[in-house]
Amino acid sequence: MPKNTASLSRLHRKKCAGNFCLHFKEGRLLRKTGAIGLFDSGIGGLTVAVEVYRQLPAESTIYFGDTAHVPYGSRNPGELYRFASRIVDFLEGEGAKYIIFACNTSSSLSLPILQERKAVPMIGLIKPGVAAALQKTVNRRIGVIATEATVKSGAYERELKRQDENVQVFCQAASRLVPLVEAGETGTPAAAEAVREYLFPLKEAGIDTLILGCTHYPFLKPLIAGEMGPGVQLVDPAAATVEEAGKELQRLGLAAGGPAVPEHRFVVSGDPAAFQKAARRFLGRNIGPVGRVEL
Repeated sequence: MPKNTASLSRLHRKKCAGNFCLHFKEGRLLRKTGAIGLFDSGIGGLTVAVEVYRQLPAESTIYFGDTAHVPYGSRNPGELYRFASRIVDFLEGEGAKYIIFACNTSSSLSLPILQERKAVPMIGLIKPGVAAALQKTVNRRIGVIATEATVKSGAYERELKRQDENVQVFCQAASRLVPLVEAGETGTPAAAEAVREYLFPLKEAGIDTLILGCTHYPFLKPLIAGEMGPGVQLVDPAAATVEEAGKELQRLGLAAGGPAVPEHRFVVSGDPAAFQKAARRFLGRNIGPVGRVEL
């Protein structure tokens, strides 16, 4: 099983009854009625949350936006690990039964370590995104746009080569895009100029598939699609990741069941009002109260 999913070898003994499954790794009791935890540096992970609402409508969620530390892309691995570890601890403390790293940077740098140190099952975006891209490509020339930290980690290139040794990979760091999305400037001339600049080398490389290697980038999809043209397929790892998460919840006996109405909570480390406003802008609806927790 891919490393980005919680393996049953680590959670190999479980006993389920009613709404509870006791997994005998650190004796952790996980509730079927517990929430799926998601986190990102800001609003980008909402693109993953939307997939959870669509594919897993019975599941409750708790979303953590680390808006006090956005953007993640220019931070060092040690910082990023500390942020991710504290967020996972918080989500576990809130009763999360499963955690989705709705951030490519954290998926590439922090997830492999935390999977070995934490009991709660987790999944990241890299492996499902790569599998989805390999299903689409014809000429085996795949591009990746991502944050500087994700590109430097080499996570996408390694995983693409692991799954298909003959694929050619072209990675491009796009450091200015996350701040533009967080500021709500997705349709501005500045955004168009930045997208054009970052995509030019990938167009020159002749790719036929482009992985959107940051959860903020789907908010720029119209600009990206227009720049790349109809001959390049765009891959947003969110859908494939949530699909795999749903399968994993079933395997672990943790899928929500029954008629209970799911609850969706939001917590940030920065300004709750700013997050509310940004979420409303991108989701087209009010998300309700947003809590605040300092990391």
